[in-house]
Amino acid sequence: MFKRYGHDIRIAVESIVSNKLKSVLTALGIIFGVAAVISMLAIGKGAQQEILDQIKMVGVNNILISPIVQEKETDSEEAEKQLNKFSRGLTLLDVEAIRSSLPSVKRISPEISFNSTIVLSGMRYTAKLVGVSNDYFELYNLPLYQGVFFNDYQEAHGIQVCIIGANIRAKFFSQVDPIGQYLKFDNVWLKVIGVLEKTNVSLTGFEEQGVNVYNDNVYIPIKTMLMRYQNRALVNTKLATEATSMQIFGGGGHMGRVIVSSSSASTSETNYNQLDKIVVQVHETEQLTPTTEVLSRMMLRRHTGVKDFEITVPELLLKQQQRTKDIFNIVLGAIASISLIVGGIGIMNIMFASVMERIKEIGTRMAIGAKKMDIVVQFLSEAVLISVTGGFIGVFIGIILSVAIQEIAGITTIISLFSVVVAFGVSAAVGVIFGYSPAKRASERDPIESLRYE
Repeated sequence: MFKRYGHDIRIAVESIVSNKLKSVLTALGIIFGVAAVISMLAIGKGAQQEILDQIKMVGVNNILISPIVQEKETDSEEAEKQLNKFSRGLTLLDVEAIRSSLPSVKRISPEISFNSTIVLSGMRYTAKLVGVSNDYFELYNLPLYQGVFFNDYQEAHGIQVCIIGANIRAKFFSQVDPIGQYLKFDNVWLKVIGVLEKTNVSLTGFEEQGVNVYNDNVYIPIKTMLMRYQNRALVNTKLATEATSMQIFGGGGHMGRVIVSSSSASTSETNYNQLDKIVVQVHETEQLTPTTEVLSRMMLRRHTGVKDFEITVPELLLKQQQRTKDIFNIVLGAIASISLIVGGIGIMNIMFASVMERIKEIGTRMAIGAKKMDIVVQFLSEAVLISVTGGFIGVFIGIILSVAIQEIAGITTIISLFSVVVAFGVSAAVGVIFGYSPAKRASERDPIESLRYE
């Protein structure tokens, strides 16, 4: 076929080369359309990957139970309603009750955390200490880089051991093997038994949905946290006993809700919860909603009707965000695709103008024996060559634009082969679709009238 119509295609190439400026201007719509489609799809793909990474990091099928910490200055009417209620907050007893009562629970881990300073060999580093059980590392998909997890004895007896994040290792143990070394966290010496793999996922704005900056964390058994650092339940129990005694001897008719703060003089919030969080994982995604409902009723009953906790499902929240982003990406892709349509209309207009400019050339070719198909191939080749060349340039610009967006704006972009093929394929199709009509019109002109055309 190329041999038969090769001459017609060469004429099309010569026409494009001899009218460089017109050809470039004609191709601009395709160039920017393809570049826009590739960069928009790259942004959408990057956003989708971020959501998937964040879902992985908040854990698949996880449910978070968090305490609601009230401020000191609460509404007096609301406080009056709670006078006959008392709750000890989130405790290890809640964890054991959930573990033993709900068959849908696959794993469960308590969590207590606070920020402080690591001191070692004259160096100081601010980090978060997190008290957890071994299930925690499975819940959040945290693999070890080296070392081991806690054993049963260490968990049961609150042994002073820890597993550190990658940034802690880089800060204090870059020159030595950290396993077996000791570090001092808030005046307590901890033996390093494991190091977690480094994660590079961007987490800004997602901490409230259960995502954590694992690289800067130090993990210890939950019993170690309660024995060596803080156990708010002990203070709460003491004040609860005092409150009961005061009501018995003071004639109070109702037990009051006890609110405890580790530093009541310096903070505007009170926290009487032994745990900062309980993380529950179910076997199947379909069990998330019914398990959440059962947990809500169970916890409310255990806390004597005091709604001092909230239950969230991070995966569902992130998937909802993913759906929103998907819709937004479809809109962006549609807007970018309009550029390709506009570019195609531009090609059609220019080709119609080109036909009018070259009427005598068409008449001469047909007079010396050129067939209608030769004329169609000539003008159609010209349109397709312009769009395909514009597609190549657009792909190159789209890739550069995607990289620039990631570097300058800090937005994750992922260029997929699918988006490149689709954008380039559409650009070639645009050349065929919008170039056919002018080419067909040129081939249908009467040779004699074309030769007489002024």
